[in-house]
Amino acid sequence: METRLKVLRVFKTLHRTRMAVFKEDNRALTAARLKINEEFRKNIKETSEENIKQMIKMGSDVEAVLRETVLQVEHKGDNTLLLRPRESLLLENVPYCDQPRKKS
Repeated sequence: METRLKVLRVFKTLHRTRMAVFKEDNRALTAARLKINEEFRKNIKETSEENIKQMIKMGSDVEAVLRETVLQVEHKGDNTLLLRPRESLLLENVPYCDQPRKKS
């Protein structure tokens, strides 16, 4: 029963991440939904605990890659792209300093 809950948790997390990463991109949202559902359906009859744990790990890793590395880019013209980074991908801009700071 516990394994089933973990599988459902990964399934839901993947879909939530898909919704955040591909927001306002219906084509990508549909493609990701179909792929997630296809992979889970393909392995629905799996009974080996070891294989299920490996697949749960794989699903969690895929979710992390989507969440941390995928950016949305939209074509605006012939040579123009619009980058739409999510808030979680933006980092604080810290100026680079060649000289080490003096310890006080």
